[in-house]
Amino acid sequence: MKVSHFFALCAASFFAVGGVARAQVAPAANGGGRPIGISVGISDFSIDYGHDRRMLGPVARGGIDLFHGLGVEGSARSIFMFTPDKVTRMQQSVFEGGAFYEAPGFHGVHFFANGGVGLGLIEFPSNNPKYTRDTYTVFQGGGGFEFHMVQRAYLRAEYTYQSWRDFLGPNQLTPQGETLGVTYYLNRRPR
Repeated sequence: MKVSHFFALCAASFFAVGGVARAQVAPAANGGGRPIGISVGISDFSIDYGHDRRMLGPVARGGIDLFHGLGVEGSARSIFMFTPDKVTRMQQSVFEGGAFYEAPGFHGVHFFANGGVGLGLIEFPSNNPKYTRDTYTVFQGGGGFEFHMVQRAYLRAEYTYQSWRDFLGPNQLTPQGETLGVTYYLNRRPR
């Protein structure tokens, strides 16, 4: 009899301690890490190559908030759809990295400003068939807002201004336009 009581006491102790051990290893809070946002959208740009010429193209962006709204981002944009009739060849692609600041949210709206530098690739009409593409350093800046839609998804609207220095000599190309898209956050962010 005493042996069975001993095994019962050991079994009860095992389950009691096991329950406590599970409670000790459970997380006290789920912080989720830094907000990492992945955005996709469509840009409508004035290409600044001739008068009143607009083109469309996709954009992809990724960013991470490092400290109280300050973060780093990288993006790729290629404006190539709906080439104007008077332009026989045109594509403007920019790959850039930079920084952003995002203000605290207000009723689900987050305003932001960003800026960066990158590489711009342009295809253009030319009288020389061997020179129709070139690359330039591009500076860009802009701002916009994100509006919380559902769970981790936000509607993103942005204005971007670019400066392509020394375009075909001493000229400056300044495409600018709007982007409309969505952002998905891999980690929760403050609303």
